[in-house]
Amino acid sequence: MIEFKHLKTLSTLNKAGSLVEAAKQLHLTQSALSHQLKELEQRLDCSLFIRKSRPIRFTIAGLRILELADKVLPQVRQAERDLSRFSSGDAGRLHMAIECHSCFQWLMPAIDKFRDSWPEVELDFSSGFSFLPLPALKRGNLDLVVTSDPQSIEGITYIPLFSYQSMLALSRHHPLANKTYIDAEDLQDETLITYPVEKERLDVFNGFLMHEGVMPAKIRQVEMTLMMLQLVASGRGVAALPNWALFEYLQKDYVVARRLGKEGVWKTLYAAVREEQKSLAFIEDFISTAVESCFSNLNGIKTAVPLT
Repeated sequence: MIEFKHLKTLSTLNKAGSLVEAAKQLHLTQSALSHQLKELEQRLDCSLFIRKSRPIRFTIAGLRILELADKVLPQVRQAERDLSRFSSGDAGRLHMAIECHSCFQWLMPAIDKFRDSWPEVELDFSSGFSFLPLPALKRGNLDLVVTSDPQSIEGITYIPLFSYQSMLALSRHHPLANKTYIDAEDLQDETLITYPVEKERLDVFNGFLMHEGVMPAKIRQVEMTLMMLQLVASGRGVAALPNWALFEYLQKDYVVARRLGKEGVWKTLYAAVREEQKSLAFIEDFISTAVESCFSNLNGIKTAVPLT
């Protein structure tokens, strides 16, 4: 009575927290997802979750199926990996670069899980801030680049991981904390704390300040996110960071965050790979594992739309 698709659907719904977001991740319409769930409940003659609850709350029956899904889905996925290795060979190389200091929060769990599943793949990674990683990908020196700044390069394809909102972190006592959102000119007298990266490669510049022709009074570069937020909390500057990177600090009331501009600045993080390698089983599995890790470990992210 319970099919594999039902296990995947309920597991996705549990992680997504809403029918709307689960439908996006499953590439279904909300109507089709609702119909599938209703059909399953009719088969089982019991409700699986409480309607109109936010986030989704499961009944005892729903929790029991989730327990089954947690056992079965990883086994099926491992079997699929094994079959992929049998059909495509079991050796390979995955050298990657990351254009995102705060990405280690979700990347390391993804790498650990991938390494367990593909121990024969040579895995290495580095920060993509000390060189230009996309040209290196084109040349074949790298196999994958995590970036929020896709460039049109022949032979390179971009696979979306997730979308996130860039927010401005402020001291709780900062005058700008009284505003609903931040205007670009609000930063012209501020010290902006950033990672040690060219400003053209930072979201706050390429997605906000440059559009308005505004520059902050000072720029202070810091390597670590925690150090950046310590400086922000002590009133020594402001910092623009992804919403998911700020989540735990906001929960602890360490700093406050405001959106950049009235509409906010949303960016998408991509996995860039060479066209001829995008169908390799271990690269497909790494990207799938990375997306799963993102939605399991990060708050405030959304399913991204592929580039057209």
